[in-house]
Amino acid sequence: MPIYHRLGKIPPKRHIQFRKENGELYYEELYCTAGFSGMYTNMYHINRPTMIKSYGKRMNVAPTILDANNVKPFLLSGFQVPPSSDFIESRKIVFANSKTYVILSAPAFKEMDYFYKNTEADELIFIHKGTGKLRTFLGNIDFVEGDYLIIPRGTIFTLEFNTSEGNRLFIVESRDPFESPARYRNYYGQMLEHSPFCERDYKLPKELESHDERGEFLMKTKKNDEIIEVVFDAHPFDVVGYDGYNYPYAMNIKDFEPITGRLHMPPTIHQHFQTESSVICSFVPRLFDYHPLSIPAPYNHSNIDSDELLYYVDGEFMSRPFIKPGNITLHPAGFTHGPQPGAAEASIGKKGTEEYAVMVDTFAPLGVTEEALKISDPDYFKTWLDK
Repeated sequence: MPIYHRLGKIPPKRHIQFRKENGELYYEELYCTAGFSGMYTNMYHINRPTMIKSYGKRMNVAPTILDANNVKPFLLSGFQVPPSSDFIESRKIVFANSKTYVILSAPAFKEMDYFYKNTEADELIFIHKGTGKLRTFLGNIDFVEGDYLIIPRGTIFTLEFNTSEGNRLFIVESRDPFESPARYRNYYGQMLEHSPFCERDYKLPKELESHDERGEFLMKTKKNDEIIEVVFDAHPFDVVGYDGYNYPYAMNIKDFEPITGRLHMPPTIHQHFQTESSVICSFVPRLFDYHPLSIPAPYNHSNIDSDELLYYVDGEFMSRPFIKPGNITLHPAGFTHGPQPGAAEASIGKKGTEEYAVMVDTFAPLGVTEEALKISDPDYFKTWLDK
């Protein structure tokens, strides 16, 4: 996240004495990436962040991949994922490769009763249904429907919802960090004038919690596809201040400004985030192409180098009239796909669309998991046949 952010109280220089009112030292922590050469944050704790009291249970959460070389289009009914009162158990991995996990979740709780830390992947949590608060050791972010929560690996956090019913999340775990697309940024990292969003659209952390509490604080830590229970002696949210570039943030899909053209433009115009192994796009309400002979529906296309996954959020979806919110489609690399029969013809003369959707394109094939088959339409691949 290439914006400098400062919250709470910090000393005038890094790595110097910073003392409490009683004369004791605050405990500095460098929260860094890529060794010591990536983005980082310097934070200051009331208590030592290293005080572990015990290790507990370990649970394997690796996905069961049934087809790592998938060649079939898939349609999933995401809202069929059952609600769960536990955040970790609610996360159902439906597609996966070595760099990216695509996850559906229906958390049925108001507050988590433990802290969570993913040490192996950054998390993009799209809030489809629900409102609440992301609480982290670097401050809190209030979230609403349509928000992307970008949580860097190593962030200690909990989620709070305003109600325990009806919450729906679409989650992407990435072993590569999420960034704004390079072509939207100038040499200095500032968003360019033609970019579809700018720095004003980011929601940065606020409400820094500084708990000076000792006791037993359970943190469930994800490492190498295992959840490891660790009990700490001090409350993890005891940071009194920090500054840097490595922290969680949010952005709403409705703040993405669409790019339009006279003729149909490729999905790259919808790109919202990038990683080294994937791209994330936001499809939002927009005017259609304005050439007098334009066909607004997308042309048939074959992405030779990437799998194309779409998570449908809201509205009427032009190229697939039977699609509903919460559905996922996956069209594997190397196989041609496009609008359903009659969709191209029906789109002619239309002036715009009110759809919202999130697209994930991965540069390595996505394997199909056991969880995906539980909610899939086995005949989806036949929907391009003439009736």
